[in-house]
Formats: sequence, structure tokens, C-alpha cells
Amino acid sequence: MRHLPRLAIVPIVAVVIFALDQWTKGLIEANIPLWEGFAPFPALESYFHLVHYPNTGIAFGMFPGRNSISIVTNLLIIAGIIYFAFNLPNRNWILVLCLGLMLGGAFGNLIDRIQLGHVTDFLLFSLPLGGRVYAWPAFNIADACVVVGTILVGIILLFQEGKTDEGHAPAA
Repeated sequence: MRHLPRLAIVPIVAVVIFALDQWTKGLIEANIPLWEGFAPFPALESYFHLVHYPNTGIAFGMFPGRNSISIVTNLLIIAGIIYFAFNLPNRNWILVLCLGLMLGGAFGNLIDRIQLGHVTDFLLFSLPLGGRVYAWPAFNIADACVVVGTILVGIILLFQEGKTDEGHAPAA
């Protein structure tokens, strides 16, 4: 990685994430009927299932049926990531890696929304607790990469903001 210009990491990571996302969604679409699922690990059946759920909404299934809003949102996110990647004051390789995760995930979901009118969500985690089951909304590899990349960028920028020009934390 050291010999690659750091900015080249963004599209390389994005292509890898995009390919992984499209491949996993294709496997789910080909092997699990729509609205069904199964527990690939019987010992974790109470906590994890692979499912085949179409998502026409934005994040976490909010605003279902608003595919055009989702497409515009994805395009704005992609434009923001590309702008940010080209205008980084410090080419921190971890930050650049995070931008690649976010870009690949955003492209993966954008292509699905344009081609299929929805994204395929397939990872479903739940927690049985006190006679109830609490489930996180189903998601996919693209979603995970966008969320993880965004959180890590936020953490990195937060820590950079807290440093002085000398690179040390400010005195209290």
C-alpha cells in the first residue's frame, strides 16, 4: 500500500467492496426465496439469519417506496465522498480506506436501486430478551461499509479536531 498514491486506495477499495456486495446479493437472490430466510449456524439461530428482503426505502427501510429519493441521496453521498477524497488536507491512509468503503457501498446500493428498484438486504441480527425478540433491520454489505466508514471517518475527524498544530492534545 505504501507505493500506491493514497488517493488510488479509494477507487481500489470501492471496486472490491462493490464486487463483494454485488456477489453476496446475487448469491442471496439465487438461493433464498423472497421474504424467506434460514439460520446458517444452528447454534446462533436465535441471533442471526440470512434472509432475502427487498428494501425500497432509505437506511433501515425508512421511507419505503421512495426509490427516486434514495437514488438522489446516493448520488449526493457519492459526490460528497469524491469531493472529500480529493480535498483532504491530510492524506491519512485510514481515512482514505474509509472513504473507499463508503464509496463502494454507496455505488453497490445505487446500482441496485437503478437496476432493480430496490436493494437486497440479507443480514438479520436479533436478540431474544425477556420473552421478546428485538431485531435490527436487515442490511447488506454495502450498508455495513457505508455505516462503518462513516463512523470511522467521524472518529478520525473528531480526534484530529482535538489536536493542536503541534500534533498534541491541547492542555486542559
